Amino acid sequence: MPENAPDYLAIGPRVGIRPFTYEDGAEFTARARESKDLHQPWLFPPVGADAYAAYAGRLIEDPTKAGFLVCELAHSPENVGDAPVGGSIAGFININNIVEGGFLCGALGYGAFAHAAGRGLMSEGLGLVVRHAFGKMRLHRLEINVQPGNAASIALARHCGFRLEGFSPDFIYMDGAWRDHERWAITAEMTRSR
Repeated sequence: MPENAPDYLAIGPRVGIRPFTYEDGAEFTARARESKDLHQPWLFPPVGADAYAAYAGRLIEDPTKAGFLVCELAHSPENVGDAPVGGSIAGFININNIVEGGFLCGALGYGAFAHAAGRGLMSEGLGLVVRHAFGKMRLHRLEINVQPGNAASIALARHCGFRLEGFSPDFIYMDGAWRDHERWAITAEMTRSR
């Protein structure tokens, strides 16, 4: 792999996933500002340097969280083979509220950036994160809580094999109000049976 290649945790045909770094702030916040119309009212990623530093710091430092950047793969012009080099950030996937012991579960949150939306990059990235979570992270269950009107997020959960488990009224406080959410989940056993 070339010297400038990021440390990907997993690589698919078009994307790789890697941890957040503080150095990603400028690109991440620029992409978040470009994607405001796509994200709101569902999602409010950081759009400024200080907010990104605090956000990334929680994902980097807190053992109950893990943050992954979904990056498009590019190929080095010197090496036309399969050696991926860093591409643009297509989106992000975070595992929050990681609980160990008998639960081995985490709650997913994610967002695509506008330039990557609708291209299947997040589906591929979510598949990589699920495999990483059930493999190296040794989790057993992942949950996604989605507001019922967020059709794109529900479609991504369904496409990646999550099952609808229920509906929770007034479940999460977002954007100034308690919001209803659908609960989607997948277990390690579900992925092995596919």
